Amino acid sequence: MSWSEVDVELVDVSILHPHEEIKEKNRDKLLEMTQKWGGFTKPLLVDSISLTILDGHHRFDVARCLNLSKIPAIMLDYLTDDRISVTVWPGRDLESITKQDIVDMALSDELYPPKTSKHTIGSDLPPIFATLEELA
Repeated sequence: MSWSEVDVELVDVSILHPHEEIKEKNRDKLLEMTQKWGGFTKPLLVDSISLTILDGHHRFDVARCLNLSKIPAIMLDYLTDDRISVTVWPGRDLESITKQDIVDMALSDELYPPKTSKHTIGSDLPPIFATLEELA
C-alpha cells in the first residue's frame, strides 16, 4: 500500500518531537527553496502515537524558522507499521538502532547527531503542495 495526497494532514508544529539534529547548511538551503516555492512539496512522516518525526527534520526546522503553526505530515503507527524500518547510517558510533530507540530519543531531552537513523520507507511519500499561507 502506498500513500497518497489524501493521507496528508496538517499537524501543529508545536506538538512534534524530533529525534535527531539537523545540518544547518542543509536547512538554510531548504529554507531558501521553500520561500522561493511559496510552500512545502513533501510531507513529514510522523508517528501518530508519540508524535516523533521519522522523516523530515529539515522541513520541520524550516517550518519553525518561518514561524508556521502547521506542517503537512503523514501519520502512522511507527512501532507496528511494517512499511518503515530503521538502521544506522554507515560510519556512525552506534552498531544498531531500533524503532523504540527512536521514539525514546524523541521523548527525551537529547537528540541523535544528524544522519544517525536511516529509515527505509516501503512507499514513496506523495508529492504535495501546501502554501506557506495555509500553514501560517
